[in-house]
Amino acid sequence: MLYLKIQIRQIRKRESDNSFGPVKINYCKMIIPELPKDEIKRQEALKGYSVLDSMAEEEYDNITFLASRICGTPISLISLIDDKRQWFKSHHGLDATETPKEFAFCAHAINDKNNIFIIPDSRKDERFHDNPLVINEPYVIFYAGIPLTNKEGFPLGTLCVIDNEPNSLDEFQIKALKALANQIIALFELRKKTFELETKTKEIEARNVVLKKFAGNAAHDIKSPLATIVMVADLFSHQYADQLDDQGMELLEMINKSALKLTNFIDGILEYSLNSGHLSGDKKTVNIRESLNDLIQLIDPIGEVKFAFNFQSELTIYTNENALDQILLNLLVNAIKYNDKDQIRISIMVEDLKDYMKFNITDNGPGIKKEDQQRIFQIFETASTTDKSGVTGTGIGLAKVKSMVEGLGGTISLFSEIGEGADFGFTLRK
Repeated sequence: MLYLKIQIRQIRKRESDNSFGPVKINYCKMIIPELPKDEIKRQEALKGYSVLDSMAEEEYDNITFLASRICGTPISLISLIDDKRQWFKSHHGLDATETPKEFAFCAHAINDKNNIFIIPDSRKDERFHDNPLVINEPYVIFYAGIPLTNKEGFPLGTLCVIDNEPNSLDEFQIKALKALANQIIALFELRKKTFELETKTKEIEARNVVLKKFAGNAAHDIKSPLATIVMVADLFSHQYADQLDDQGMELLEMINKSALKLTNFIDGILEYSLNSGHLSGDKKTVNIRESLNDLIQLIDPIGEVKFAFNFQSELTIYTNENALDQILLNLLVNAIKYNDKDQIRISIMVEDLKDYMKFNITDNGPGIKKEDQQRIFQIFETASTTDKSGVTGTGIGLAKVKSMVEGLGGTISLFSEIGEGADFGFTLRK
C-alpha cells in the first residue's frame, strides 16, 4: 500500500467557458497498480499505433455507445495506458479525456490480459475504496474492463463500462464486450497498416522524383551522342558514297538503324517511367467515338485499314483523356504493324457496364502464341513475331498500356489463337 497526497482536477467542464472546476486535495490510502510484465515493450507497442492524443473518431465512439447500451451503464471508455496516465480514445458519458495512471482501474485490469476485470462495488474493495475516482466524481462504483490485447500479446488498455452504483454483467454482456474489444484491436491494426502504407507511399514518391529526374538527365545525355552518330552516318554516306563499296554502305546503314533504334528504345523507357504524369492530370468527359476518329485519322490518314465500330456513338467516359489516347493508340498501332493480311480489319467494341467501361480491340492478324500472351505485358518482353518491316518491338509499349490501364482502375487481357487474330480487352473505372 502507498499513502498519497493527491491533487485532483475535477473533470466536469463549465459549459460557459470550457474551464475546469476547482481543485480538491484528498488524503487517501490506496493500492496503486503493478506494472505489467515487459512494460517497456508494451509501451513501444502502444506508441506503434500512433493513437495516443489522436482526434475523436466515429468508429470508436460507436463502440463505446454500444458497450454502454448493451451493459446498461452510463459510462463506457476506450482507455489506453501509457507511462503516466490513462488516456481515453473514446469517452461515452464522461467529459474527461485522461486521468492519472495511479488512479486507473484499467491499469489494474491490463495485468490479467486474458480475462475481464470486474469490480461489482469498489467501496467494498480494499484496492479502490478510497480511490479519488470512487469518492469523487465520476464515482466509479461498478467497473468492468476487457483488456485490449494485440496480436503480439501486449495489453494496450481496456474497453470498460462504469456505473455509479453496484452492478453486474451477465454472460451475453461479457461476450458482447469481448467482441467489441476485438473490433477495437482490428481498428488499431488497420490504423497501423494505413500509417505504414502512407509512409511507404511517401518514400516511393520521393524515390520516383529522383528516378524521373535521373531518367530525364540520362535520356538527354545518351540521346545527344546518338543524334550525333545518326547525323555523322548520314553525312558520311552522302559525301563519301562514291568512295565506299556496297559493304561499306551497308555498315553505315547498320550504324544508322542501330542508333535510331536505341534512340526509340530510350524514348520508350522514359515515357514508361513518366506514366504517372499522364494519370495525375485533370480528368474530363471524353466522347469515345470522337476520340477514336481522331486517332484513326492520325495513324491511317489514307484509309488503308477497315475499321468497324460496334458501340453507340454517344458513349462517353469521365477519365484522363491523354492516358486513354495513349492506350488506344498503342493497341491500334500494334494491330496494324503486326498484321500479315492484305486487307487489315480492326473491330472496336465498347460496352457500358455498371462501374466500368469495357473496350475490345480485335484484329485479323497472325495471332499470338498462348505461351506469349501473359509475358508480353511485362516490360522488355516481346512475342517472337516482328512487324511488317522485320523489326522486333522493344517490349515497352504493352507494358506501358498495362500500367496505364491499372492506374485508371482497370484490367487488361488478351485472347488470341494462331491464325485467328488477337482480341485485346481492357476496362476503365467510370
